[in-house]
Amino acid sequence: MELFLLFLFFLLMVFFCFFLYSFPLSFKLKEPISKLQLPPGKTGWPIVGETLEFAAMGRNGTPEKFFKDRMSKYSQEVFKTSLLCEQIAVFCGPAANKFVFSNENKLVALSWPSSAKKIFPSSNSSTKLRAVALTLLKPDNLHKYVSIVDSIAKSHLETQWNFQKEVNVLSLVRQFDFTAACRLFLSINDPHQIEDCAKPFEVMAAGIFTLPINLPGSSYNRGIKAANSVRQKLLGIIKQRKGEVMDKQLVHDEDLLSLFLTKPDENGKFMSEPEIADHLLAALLASQDSTTASITFTMKYLAEFPDIYDEVLKEQRSIAQEKIPGEPLNWKDLQKMRYAWNVVSEVLRLVPPVQGNFREVLTDFTYSTFFIPKGWKIYWTPNSTHKNPQYFSDPEKFDPSRFEGSGPMPHTFVPFGGGSRICPGKDFARVVILVFMYNVIGKFRWEKLLPVEKTVVLPIPLPAKGLPVVLHPH
Repeated sequence: MELFLLFLFFLLMVFFCFFLYSFPLSFKLKEPISKLQLPPGKTGWPIVGETLEFAAMGRNGTPEKFFKDRMSKYSQEVFKTSLLCEQIAVFCGPAANKFVFSNENKLVALSWPSSAKKIFPSSNSSTKLRAVALTLLKPDNLHKYVSIVDSIAKSHLETQWNFQKEVNVLSLVRQFDFTAACRLFLSINDPHQIEDCAKPFEVMAAGIFTLPINLPGSSYNRGIKAANSVRQKLLGIIKQRKGEVMDKQLVHDEDLLSLFLTKPDENGKFMSEPEIADHLLAALLASQDSTTASITFTMKYLAEFPDIYDEVLKEQRSIAQEKIPGEPLNWKDLQKMRYAWNVVSEVLRLVPPVQGNFREVLTDFTYSTFFIPKGWKIYWTPNSTHKNPQYFSDPEKFDPSRFEGSGPMPHTFVPFGGGSRICPGKDFARVVILVFMYNVIGKFRWEKLLPVEKTVVLPIPLPAKGLPVVLHPH
């Protein structure tokens, strides 16, 4: 269906595209093109660029191949391409990662792809979301969240996993993640309300990283509809909470929604309800997708490596022995889960939940002798280093010991980005992942029902069949 719609779109746009692409880039630059060397590479077809090839490699579970092939052919440091209707310079390697992370709001600024504009129309910048998220996820709150997430995990396993012989890990972990996010971000506990909001999120995520062609039946069109559906539900929640805050009828814990409603920006301005809804959409999407993928693939690798599972179980039991029966987990317990976090870190290296991010070029600059024009997009990706044998020996091997001692060299392991724009939710993700793994490992062993299961990246990496497993209670 997608390809058929694209073909019709090409027929309508071909002459217009030829006209646009016939203009030399030198008309847009301050100097003649002969004096300015753009990064090597190719931009593919008009409009779509190399998006279809990029998406195809994701569907095959090998997104790193797109970057590896072009790094080998063009440059190990930077190459040009066109993705999602954007002219892009892909920055590769630890030096490039450091350059991008250290030049935020100087040479580059965080940017959404154009396909996100209709999905999050009132959220043109993530600055407000980041500022509020940093307030919500300050250390004191994170310490408090450990016991809350522990309670949610125990309840979820009790109702959804106990007495089950077989489960679909992806489906249930996604349910747990979204429940935790709704509880901590919105103070929502009603399972029916949570389930009602959760359904459209997978469709919405697929629509963000696709060609922005808003035709009936396209991924982009479905993503917009899914976002609108969730947005309307969130607007109802926002209006209700706003009334409660104004009338002081109900005092909520300091959650994300209450912060949006009560904290003005530096100019004393409060966000509008549509802005709040879009920021909540982005926060729920980011929280759910990244932690869901990380937990699911951690369970996959633990099923494949029983010796590593045994080491994690040994560590978990040593923590449990020091606790009173029924005592919830706390922040100090998480600090003792060193080996478990090494295991999760190796999962994040092999299967980074975020495949990369965009930056907009704020001013012309030169990198590695190549000219990067203002208005272009930069794309950085962990896939340029995470499986590179130059930085990780035997990179396809699952080996948590890589993270012992000082760990990988700087700017080679970047699942959460880096610099001033490092993911503000990375410590929250650590809490959710470790707490869930502690609880599920404490109850079960498991084995995969499908010995070989394909991984697809759309745009988050996920097992194609959801990782069905057989549970073996301790």
